[in-house]
Amino acid sequence: MEHDLDQTFALLARTPAALNALLRDLPEAWIDRNEGGDTWTATQVVGHLVHCERVDWLARAKRILEFGESQPFNPVNRDAYLEEEKPAPLAELLDEFARLRAANLDELRAMRIDSTKLAQRGLHRVFGPVTLSQLLATWATHDMTHLHQISRILAYQYRDAVGPWIAYLGVLHCAGHSS
Repeated sequence: MEHDLDQTFALLARTPAALNALLRDLPEAWIDRNEGGDTWTATQVVGHLVHCERVDWLARAKRILEFGESQPFNPVNRDAYLEEEKPAPLAELLDEFARLRAANLDELRAMRIDSTKLAQRGLHRVFGPVTLSQLLATWATHDMTHLHQISRILAYQYRDAVGPWIAYLGVLHCAGHSS
């Protein structure tokens, strides 16, 4: 599928509600356990998404439109939420994510992005030139990656409880994105 801005908005607008429906009011046994080792909990994933709403996607879109390739994107600390001294509880993170996402989408809509703007290029420090279209498609796909990750984290908690059915539960065999 080619990138379509309306489709991107549709996905980005739904992520807060999807996270809220999946996670709000779950017991700590579900939200504060991981997949072992240095993997993230569902709460940490939402904290990461909040951090990205604050410093990543919209800031990079603005940088592309204002500076093009003349100024590279600022690096993003993917682990910033993990480094907070007193992390917020999940309910607060879900509320903050919904608020930030709505504000970011309002601001993005106000930019009146057309095909010319979608083709504008910015500079990623690792990938080199990238277009606004690629950035926005990545933003939506990043959401899907973390929704997938959260479903895996939750399923992992029952990996032993499912017994022999584990053979048929693909989510328990997925070795995808862990952090």
